[in-house]
Amino acid sequence: MKEQDQPQKEFFGQPRGLATLFSTEVWERFSYYGMRAILLFYMYFAISKGGLGIDQGTAASIMAIYGSLVYMAGVVGGWLSDRVWGSRKTVFIGGVFIMFGHIALSLPFGQAALYTSIALIVIGTGLLKPNVSDMVGDLYSEGDRRRDAGFNIFVFGINLGAAIAPWAVPFVANLFGHSGNMNFHAGFALAAIGMFIGLVQYYLEGKKYLSDSSLHPKDPIDQQSLKNVVRGSVIGVIAFAVVLGIMAAFHALNIDNVITLITVIAVALPIVYFVIMLRSQKVTKVERSRVRAYIPLFIAAAIFWAIEESGSVVLALFAENQTVLHIGDWHFAASNFQTLNPLFIMILTPLFVWLWNHWKKQPSAPGKFAAGLIFAGLSYVWMALPGILDGTQGRVSPFWLVGSWFIVEIGEMLISPIGLSVTTKLAPKAFRSQMMSMWFLADAAGQAINSQIVKYYSSATEVPYFLAIGAVSIIFGIILVFFVKKIHTLMEGVD
Repeated sequence: MKEQDQPQKEFFGQPRGLATLFSTEVWERFSYYGMRAILLFYMYFAISKGGLGIDQGTAASIMAIYGSLVYMAGVVGGWLSDRVWGSRKTVFIGGVFIMFGHIALSLPFGQAALYTSIALIVIGTGLLKPNVSDMVGDLYSEGDRRRDAGFNIFVFGINLGAAIAPWAVPFVANLFGHSGNMNFHAGFALAAIGMFIGLVQYYLEGKKYLSDSSLHPKDPIDQQSLKNVVRGSVIGVIAFAVVLGIMAAFHALNIDNVITLITVIAVALPIVYFVIMLRSQKVTKVERSRVRAYIPLFIAAAIFWAIEESGSVVLALFAENQTVLHIGDWHFAASNFQTLNPLFIMILTPLFVWLWNHWKKQPSAPGKFAAGLIFAGLSYVWMALPGILDGTQGRVSPFWLVGSWFIVEIGEMLISPIGLSVTTKLAPKAFRSQMMSMWFLADAAGQAINSQIVKYYSSATEVPYFLAIGAVSIIFGIILVFFVKKIHTLMEGVD
């Protein structure tokens, strides 16, 4: 009998396999958030400072579209796991791609290595990220009461890796730097080592402790259908290559236009999904009403993620260029601020779990979304205050950034877990997995739109930038308040 089949409590009262997946996700998030903590600076710092010397606006745009691509790739990763490889193999292949992506960045091959790395990590994270969570669910039987606690422990692992990395990776980059400049390649190498450790541990322990069901696809595709998918994918790749060729013929093939093309795809993809679901004969009248209810929630989520995910872009630039990087004698790096996102999630999650368990007349999902949008907007209005009060030429207290992250994470508590839950409830039966993909596409669309907006951020535009985007979020949140009852009616009995 395999160890996962034995009723033993070996990891905080959970199946031993949870420790395997917990550690895998800690190392994967360590590598990803460690890389993300210094990547923006690597791109736009001058070559004399160890960077690539890319224009700051372009570098910020690349960071935003990078995140969008990761979430779009997750849709493909989930499909490959369910239909072709099974989750265990898909996760391992994804980890290998991620590791080689970090290795590419650790080598001094300039922009070629940067774009190679982005491609590898996008593919790898798309394969790994959605399927590790799926494997956690496979550790429990349907009636196992430990499931919710197990997922809470797993989510803690995600945020633990993400919180440690923005300190460890910049530390190594500075340790191996010279003449006061960071050795970015050393930092990226540490991210690669982290992913390697996670892969070795995952491979060795997975054979002992993970469910056998993870070795097989849940809905295996037949050979003819697979051929059709491959044919369609090849046609899609060729069409994309033709578009790039046309752009090249008109001397328009540059990184800014490629980012714009990806933005159009990221925004168009969920629109196509909605049209397909609303027109499908497989969707009942009640389900169609629920899909319509989901549209404003999707838009709200996209706006929210555009602001929340800007922590590694706009707020990172603010930290580097306009923030006092010490408190008394304690000095720190701008990249260290990236730890605030996972740190506040770990602090706020148990508080909100308690709140939802004890608040008898709590708002419906649309009401929580509206409040989340308002908090997200307020986090940007908050960031406009130092520029209004003291101007934008000097440096300001780091506590402005701490406050902004705290406010936006309150918004995340109102939108992210609620959104995951309501997505599964509103999904038409025939489109259950595709509807889950829609939730990730909201993040992809938000970051894609962000890739166009961040080009306009600078110290000169700082105050109107924060106020304008913050106002859009707040206004949409207020509008959503007035439509809460209407949306709830369209949800047809789903709370």
